[in-house]
Amino acid sequence: MDLSQLDLSRLQFATTTIYHFVFVPVTIGLSFLVAVLQTWWHRSGDDELRRLTRFFGTLLVINIAIGVVTGIVQEFEFGMNWSQYSRFVGDVFGAPLAMEGLVAFFLESTFLGLWLFGWNILPRGVHLACIWALAVGTALSAAFIMAANSWMQHPVGIDIDQTTGRPVLTDIGALFTNPVFIWGYAHVLLASLLTGAVLMLAVSAWHLRHGSSPDAFLRTAKLSLVVLLPTSVLVLMVGSHLGVVETTYQPMKVAAMEAQWETCSPCSFSVAQTGGWTSDDQDATKVIEIPHLLSILATGSFDGQVTGLNELQAQYEQKYGPGDYIPNLPVQYWSMRTMAYIASVIPLLVLWGLWLWRRGRLATSRAFQVVATWSVLTPFIMNTAGWMLTENGRQPWIVQGLLLTEDGNSPSVSTEEVLLTLVVFWAMYAVLGVVWVHLMRRYARRDLGEVGDGPGAGDGGDPTDSRPVVLTY
Repeated sequence: MDLSQLDLSRLQFATTTIYHFVFVPVTIGLSFLVAVLQTWWHRSGDDELRRLTRFFGTLLVINIAIGVVTGIVQEFEFGMNWSQYSRFVGDVFGAPLAMEGLVAFFLESTFLGLWLFGWNILPRGVHLACIWALAVGTALSAAFIMAANSWMQHPVGIDIDQTTGRPVLTDIGALFTNPVFIWGYAHVLLASLLTGAVLMLAVSAWHLRHGSSPDAFLRTAKLSLVVLLPTSVLVLMVGSHLGVVETTYQPMKVAAMEAQWETCSPCSFSVAQTGGWTSDDQDATKVIEIPHLLSILATGSFDGQVTGLNELQAQYEQKYGPGDYIPNLPVQYWSMRTMAYIASVIPLLVLWGLWLWRRGRLATSRAFQVVATWSVLTPFIMNTAGWMLTENGRQPWIVQGLLLTEDGNSPSVSTEEVLLTLVVFWAMYAVLGVVWVHLMRRYARRDLGEVGDGPGAGDGGDPTDSRPVVLTY
């Protein structure tokens, strides 16, 4: 096996996965918020809320479109770059991936089309149900994908076929009661809702700062703050418990996120460190250690024990044979801190906004509006760091304890072929990135009056009227 081919295959899949995951949380979170806005309009009949629904609905559609395009690429990579992996997990992944395609994706696509083209045509209640069905579909899609990914972190509900050596699914219910899935999925949903709400807050703050429909965007700023208040706290709490779950099933991942070479009890958490990244250099210079914090994060107890990398490496060698079972420590260490530090700052922004709201200064505080506008970057950085923490921490396993990454790729694919397609993907994704940023900036900054003042959904239309329906998206 050519190692450079393996590294390039990993880099290619990391590129497509991380890029795709930029759009997934936006789609999940923003679809819920758009559904809330439309429900608000449905109950009040306020035409300003209808325009806000269509305004943020446009941003939602942009992310769905690019998210679908970037996600489809991964389906081909499974078979082309990771054929051994696909063959190994096929008897397990077939069920959740089929559910995602046949249930969630069809639910999303069908009701997205009905919602998008149903303005001024469908009865108002039916049209409202379409956006809620879309929101449910996006959440279900994430559930099936997360069930499959969580199985890779902690395989459950299987028997090993003695003839083929491959796992066979025997209990599909175990996939959806897997503790890694339950807490991981809850964390993804909360992070997605946080992403959508921060995006809505950032766009609203920009319009408030520029005096564009201030009364309307003050309403969405307040809505986003109301959603962010519990969400920003819950995402920290669920993420903390997810660390406890991972200590149980993936102790190497947790030890690596602190670069903790020796077993400790109680264990401190370092704010930053230099050195200590390899087995030949285990002495790190740590900056500001917080006593007991790692024990709390990893075990949920004040004096909990965290097994060190050296001890875990010895255990894995005894169980699985010779090899290096320690993931990339700098990536693990800094991914965890990037995610945690950003997640800890967002509640402060929310409290600032709520304080200004209470004082009647939310629409006039330029300092908050500038900070809130630029805060749109934070959830994307946080989500990417969390995804890297999850996936890098599993290495060198592609399926924890069952299949090494080096045994999962396609031996018939050459280094040159992977390199060529990697460069092509980078070029394509760069173009898509420019298009995405351009579209988001253009439609996020347009005046609310440009959305249109048509009759709105719910009048059912006149069946004798043969004039074409004009969609004002």
